Order: sequence, then structure tokens, then C-alpha cells
Amino acid sequence: MNEKSLIRDLTTGRVSKRLLMFATPLMLSNLLQTIYNMVDMIVVGQFIGSAGLSAVSIGGDILHLLTFIVMGFSNAGQVLISQYVGAGDKKSISRAIGTMFTFILSCAIVFSVICIILAHPILRALNTPPEAYRFAFDYSVTCYVGLFFIYGYNIVSAILRGMGDSKHPFLFIAIAAVSNLILDLLFVAVFNWQVFGAALATVLAQGLSFVWSLIFLYRRREAFGFDFKPESFKIDRGIFARLTKLGLPMCLQLGAITFSVLFVNSYINAYGVIASAVTGIGAKLGSITSVVTHAMSIAGSAMIGQSLGAGKRERIPRVVGFTLLINAVFALLLSLATVLFPSAIFGIFNSDPEVLGMAMFYVPVAVLIYWGAASRSPFIALINGSGQTRLNMTVGILDGVICRIGLALLLGITLDMGIKGFWYGNAIAGYVPFLIGVIYYFSGKWKYQKLIIH
Repeated sequence: MNEKSLIRDLTTGRVSKRLLMFATPLMLSNLLQTIYNMVDMIVVGQFIGSAGLSAVSIGGDILHLLTFIVMGFSNAGQVLISQYVGAGDKKSISRAIGTMFTFILSCAIVFSVICIILAHPILRALNTPPEAYRFAFDYSVTCYVGLFFIYGYNIVSAILRGMGDSKHPFLFIAIAAVSNLILDLLFVAVFNWQVFGAALATVLAQGLSFVWSLIFLYRRREAFGFDFKPESFKIDRGIFARLTKLGLPMCLQLGAITFSVLFVNSYINAYGVIASAVTGIGAKLGSITSVVTHAMSIAGSAMIGQSLGAGKRERIPRVVGFTLLINAVFALLLSLATVLFPSAIFGIFNSDPEVLGMAMFYVPVAVLIYWGAASRSPFIALINGSGQTRLNMTVGILDGVICRIGLALLLGITLDMGIKGFWYGNAIAGYVPFLIGVIYYFSGKWKYQKLIIH
């Protein structure tokens, strides 16, 4: 097949249309999620300054680690449900929903208690700048209290996406995004509750979104095959075994990567509030890529899971190829915007001359991060959708523990590149999942991968 016919097949085939139909609401959801996550930084940066930015950046990094844990199990649950949908097994769908709710929400309670108790040691371990310490404590502890809502929303969204519904998660995150913006401005700009107000706005907005999504699921319980009776929340041993078999490597993958970012940022934080603030802004710019790349990865993972469940493996290369094409176009546009208008983009968060001056050195790092996310997304979808648990663990260890920490220490300390070395080490490590995924794809082993539901 020549290049023109391949592109035509990817862009006009039924698989690509289905992928776009499923991914578009996810992109809109991710856009709102990105805005939702950036609002705190923007409001705090404009009304409080660099110390507030540093605090939200550090507190946000800790929250990301805790959130990625639930995302691992939620994504695993989504894969399970999508494969059960493909196999037409309604009874197992119900058992999977009950198991996810009980296990993941129990984790939320345990993690909240542990993190509140260890709040000060965690902030000290991250070398939190003295000027930002009190703000960081207020932000992180408030967010720990709201973990239950964050985990609950992710459960409901994973259930809906696993069953092919990506529209309603978009509506739920829209509720959270709008609420967070309004409450942020009210609590920070009007009531002057500073960083605590930004964290409280985040928790309340996420709580509202979770409650709304739960009501939606309950009202349509017959269609989903889950009756919400107490006995339905009992953990099914078989489902739980499959959930942990698939979810634990995902958690280790995401957790290792996020932990490595925290480790690298602990060195960056030692450079002071300005360095911490610029790194935090850079992380938010990097998260913009998830508007498309994460949506395409989730949509691709669900479609790959359904294709495997239905025994239609020939669809999978088209899913991977079309995902890569869309991601590349978005990464190109985002790179051009960052290179051509750096001051305007970084200035959205903070207009401090010191912040903007250091931010100019971050521009090439941001471009590397954009393309890293775009290139790895399709192959993460393939690995997750096919239920490759061991490969997930390998990706997490290589990307997070070995490459990111290793490269950051090599460039930042051994080669004496300073903060730039830590930035580039973090960015380059993001290409490891792409390299592993390409090898897995061309090996063809995914064609013979056994279903996780069996």
C-alpha cells in the first residue's frame, strides 16, 4: 500500500470516523480539564504572584501523583468494561462497576488520611521554597481532603467511556471547569483567601461534578445494568484480580513517571521561587497537549479493547496510525504558537519580568515535551488496549525511574547544566514510551495477545 492510499484509508475509513466521533467529546473534555487545571495557576499568578505560583505548582505535582494512581485503575476498568461490551457480557459489566467503586473509593479515603498526616514531611522532601511553604501546605492539604471526589469522578467517567459514551464525561467536566473558574475568582480575588481559596474552589467544583455524574449513572442504572443496591458494590474476586493485574502496572507506570517528575522538581525547587514558578507554568503548557493526545489515547485504547473483544484485530493498525496523524498536526500547531509568541503565552500566568526572562529558556523544552506526548500517545493506547501489563510496567520503570531521573542528574549535575539540565532530562525521557511502543507494534505480538477478561 503506497503512502497516499494509506493516508486516504486512515482519514476516510470507518475506523477513523468512529475514533474521531469517540475522541472529539474527549478532546473537549480534556480542553475543559486543562482550563480547569490552569485556572488556579492563572488566578493565583495574577493575584498572589510568584510564591503562589510555586505553591500551586508543588501542590499540583503531589496531587497529580495521587490522581494518576486512580487513573491507572480507572483506565484498567475502562479496558475491562470495553472488552466485556465487545463480548456482550452484561453480567460482568455490572460486577466490574461495583468492584471499581468499592476498591477505588476505599483507596481515596486511605490516601487522604496518610497524606494529611505526612503533609509537612512531603513538602520538606520536595525542597519547597520558604516563601511558598505556607501556601503549598494550604493548597495540598485542602486537595487531599477532596481526593474522594476526584477519584469518584474518574470512576464514573471510565465506566461511561468503556461503554462507548464520551459525551457525558464532557458535560461533567464542563460543570467542574465553570464552577472552578467562578469559585476561584470569588475566593481568591473577592474574599482574598489566597492559595487556600484556589484549592477549595478545585475541591468544591470536583465534588459538584462527581455528584452530578453519579446521579446520571443512577438514573440510567437499567441501561448500564448496575442497580446500585448495597450487595452490588461487593468486590468480585475474579474482576478484582483482572483489575489489579491490568491496573497495577498502569499505576506503577504513571506513578513512576510522576514520582520521577517530583524527584526532578525537588532539585529545581532548590533554585528558588522563580525557577519553581517557571517550571510550574511549563508543566501546565505541557498539559495542553493532553487536550488531543490523551483523548486520542483513551479513545484508541477503548477501540482497541473493543476490537480485540470482537476478534477484529485488522482495525488496530488504522487506530494507531490515525491517532499518530492527529497528534502530529496538533503538536506542530502548538510548537509554532510557543516559539512565535512565548512572552504572550507565559504572560497569561504571570507578568513578573524575572519569570518571563527565565521562561524564554524553557521554550525549546516545551516543544520537546509537545512532540514527546504526541508520539507516545498512539502506542500507549495499543499497550493499554491490548492489556499488556508487563510492558506497562517496563515503560514506567524505564521512563520514570531510570531515564528521567538518570538523565536529569546526568545533565543537571554531572554535566553541570544546572536547571536547564533538569528541564531537558525530563523532556527527553518522555520519548521512551514511544520507542518501546514502536518496537511492540512492529513485533506484531499484539495480534496474539490474550484478552484480559479471559
